[in-house]
Amino acid sequence: MEKLTMNTSEDEKWLRIALGEAAKGIGLTLPNPPVGAVIVKDGVELARGWHRKWGTDHAEKDALSRLKPREAAGATAYVTLEPCSTHGRTGACVEALIEAGIVKVVYGSRDPNPVHAGRADPILAGAGIEIRSGVCKEECDHLIRGFTMVQNEGRPWVIAKTAMSLDGQITRPAGEKQWLTGLEAREQVQILRGEVDAIVTSGETLRQDDPALTIRSDKISSEKVQPWRVVLTRGEIECRNYQLFTDDHRDRSLLFRNKSLYDVLRRLAGEKGVTTVLLEAGGELLGSFSDEGLIDEWVVYLAPMVVGGPKAALGGQGTAILEERISLKDITIQQVGKDICARGIVDRTGPDVPQR
Repeated sequence: MEKLTMNTSEDEKWLRIALGEAAKGIGLTLPNPPVGAVIVKDGVELARGWHRKWGTDHAEKDALSRLKPREAAGATAYVTLEPCSTHGRTGACVEALIEAGIVKVVYGSRDPNPVHAGRADPILAGAGIEIRSGVCKEECDHLIRGFTMVQNEGRPWVIAKTAMSLDGQITRPAGEKQWLTGLEAREQVQILRGEVDAIVTSGETLRQDDPALTIRSDKISSEKVQPWRVVLTRGEIECRNYQLFTDDHRDRSLLFRNKSLYDVLRRLAGEKGVTTVLLEAGGELLGSFSDEGLIDEWVVYLAPMVVGGPKAALGGQGTAILEERISLKDITIQQVGKDICARGIVDRTGPDVPQR
């Protein structure tokens, strides 16, 4: 492991600022990843930038565009992701950095796209630019986990969201409102929807609740496009009876009947550019995704009530012994109003975690 020096600490400081810039693009950049950049010279920040959406400047070029020609000469560029090295809609970032006179590039994640992966280093080094990679790597990798999943597995990153009572039930008695959780938790779910490119639900949930699955929060950027609303069903659906297929966002709704979960995810990635999916459904569909190893992250809300009844929050085949049960890592737990939210990544290092 590299020893922490004053220079290392300085690099981490600026890279974390770049991470803050990159976070502005979460949920906005499909099929690209969110990326942030900071240009620094002699310990002084010159400019910041971030990637806003596909077809616009990448973070490095966004930051450089705020400076006068050659103002960045002799500066260091801090970027959350390896600079791209091929000509797309906006040109190669490595060329922009070289032309600007950048003398050092510090980045966090290696680009998982095989077209770009590892190509920036020899190009930059050939121009006499010092390179340091892997700074704040864990945080940078987490930021682009959806993009990485598409590059490595051909499918989006799947976040499963569920809300349950303390006894693991997902419904309240007939005649009561459908929500178990309070206003604060439901507002947080709106923010979660703003992070993703698609929301997946079941035909059963559609029939029972007629959900809108829209974004309804003024805390989400006005640039956010309504996520794709995806219904998976075995039975017939009379689309005209449900708001997903009749409201102002009906062109953002998709119906898949009798399709495998994995094939649906691959189609969402390949045809729609989806990198992250939020799974909002009942226990049966959640269980099916879990059984096939297609859930990568869990967001679980616990409401302070006991309901009883037969509808468990997670169905499927499940596991018979403790050693086979799925564990989470990088867990955060917080109180949200009267409810508790636990969020964590599925730990795939265990011996029997389903892989797909």
